[in-house]
This record gives sequence, structure tokens and C-alpha cells, in this order.
Amino acid sequence: MRLQDKHWNSVNDKDIFGVNLHQFMELSDQANHLEIAEELGISIGEVKSLKKKINRT
Repeated sequence: MRLQDKHWNSVNDKDIFGVNLHQFMELSDQANHLEIAEELGISIGEVKSLKKKINRT
């Protein structure tokens, strides 16, 4: 039995903010926050929070 649809989708998709993390890692080495946000279709704030999460691991 599923807990919630959002939880189930997050476990199955393996993406945060709908972004492929492998693609994000490749872009983060070469581009700035604005370029990454435009490329992936997310906000600059989401880019910053993703970078923080990656740096913590």
C-alpha cells in the first residue's frame, strides 16, 4: 500500500525538482546558476538549493 502519491513518485523518479541529477552535475561544472536554470527549466533558487544538497553529501 502506497503512503502518498508524491512520496511514491519521488521514490520512483529519483529526481529532485523534476531535474535529472546527472545532467545537473554536468552543467554545474561548466555553467553559472542562471544558465543552469534556463537549461533545466527551474528557478535560480532551486538551482542554489540543489547545489547545497549536493555539497552536503
